[in-house]
Amino acid sequence: MGKHSYLKWFKSRVKRAITDYNMITNGDGVVVGLSGGKDSAVLLDILAKVRQEVPVNYDLHAVLIHMGWQMDIDVLEQFCRERGVPFTCKYTDIGEVVFEYRQDKSPCALCANLRRGALNNTVRDIGFNKLALGHHIDDVIETFFMSLFYTGQFKTFSPLTYMDRSGVTLVRPLIYHSGKTVENFRKRYDLPVVKNPCPVAEDTKRVEMAEIIDYLGGRYPDIRRRFLTALQSLDTQNLWPLPLNKRRLPQDNPPQ
Repeated sequence: MGKHSYLKWFKSRVKRAITDYNMITNGDGVVVGLSGGKDSAVLLDILAKVRQEVPVNYDLHAVLIHMGWQMDIDVLEQFCRERGVPFTCKYTDIGEVVFEYRQDKSPCALCANLRRGALNNTVRDIGFNKLALGHHIDDVIETFFMSLFYTGQFKTFSPLTYMDRSGVTLVRPLIYHSGKTVENFRKRYDLPVVKNPCPVAEDTKRVEMAEIIDYLGGRYPDIRRRFLTALQSLDTQNLWPLPLNKRRLPQDNPPQ
């Protein structure tokens, strides 16, 4: 596929996601949460491109939540400047709180909550109303499996979520693309990636889930599309009703 055709195809799926879930409307102020990773770089680049083509007028602003670790911010600032998008770096001590003070057994969940809170506050400080994150369909499936394996729930995140505590609406325009497709886009257009200094960046439960998805994708190539279809046509009538006895079942294996 030629470069022009590829870009047109990629944008069409992003536009479809935005339209299907009414993610961005006329007059919106959209903050893109930058992390230095491939997903958020692709999201910012594609939203800047789409903005030039759609009849909807919206403003963009990129925000990086600085965790307190050494990071090359100049690269990201230049990346935003080249696309005509204002850039804000919000300095925090989240890294220190998570790994030195709290020493939580689940640092990823705590870190994500703190970063989300900082992002929401920054969105409001800027005077915008939407927060766009670079989650794709692989992230949706990973979250589903994490909820299933670790909490016993059929649960994942939505393409659009209104957070009433902050008044910010969270949107995920890359939701119809896979992680591999997003990475291919980044490579094709040589978008910058800044190394993640997080000490557990490559050692999380989410990485394990990603490996499961890759395995399933190898066995069943259409798994991502099937999963998306299942989410969009959930048949709740075929799920079990709640039991009358709410107590936990006895352990799976008999006592020795």
